[in-house]
Amino acid sequence: MEDEIINRVAKSPLQIFDLEDYFPEGKRIGIDISEWLWEGFILKEQEFRENLKNHDWSKYKDTFVYLFCSTDAIIPAWAFSLVTMNLVGISKKTIIGTEEKINEVLYQEILEKLDYSQFQDKPVLIKGCANKPVPENALVLACQYLQPFAKSIMFGEACSTVPIYKKGK
Repeated sequence: MEDEIINRVAKSPLQIFDLEDYFPEGKRIGIDISEWLWEGFILKEQEFRENLKNHDWSKYKDTFVYLFCSTDAIIPAWAFSLVTMNLVGISKKTIIGTEEKINEVLYQEILEKLDYSQFQDKPVLIKGCANKPVPENALVLACQYLQPFAKSIMFGEACSTVPIYKKGK
C-alpha cells in the first residue's frame, strides 16, 4: 500500500510574501560623471555644462538611472542636480548611488504603498531565495510593514524557515 504524499505547505494557512514579485522591471543604467570632469578630477563649470548639453540623453528613456563618480574627485552638490535636470521626463527615476541603492529606493516606494491587511493574523513566510537582485534592505522593510498585521513572520523557504517574529498573546 502506497502512502499518499500530502503537501502540508499548500494546506497550511501560511502566506508566502515573495519580494521578487515586486521587483521593478526596467533597465538600470549608471552614469559616471567623472567622464565630464577635466582629467576625471576637476569640475570646470563651463566645460561641464557644455558636456551635458552635448550628451545624448535619449538612451536613458524609461530607465532607472544612478549617478556616481568613479574617481576621488570632490563634486559640488549642484553638479548631480544639473545632471538630473537633463533626465527629468526621460528616466523613470534618478538617484545618486549604485544599482543596489536604486533597487532599495524602488522597493521602498513599492512596499510602502502595499495593502498588508490580507496578512492579518496569518503566519507569513518571506521567501528567501531570489533570482533577481532583491536588496537586503527590502527584507527589513517588508518585516516592518508586515509586523503590525502578521501572526508570525518567518524567512526562508517552506522546507527551512528562520523565525523572525511571533505576535504575543
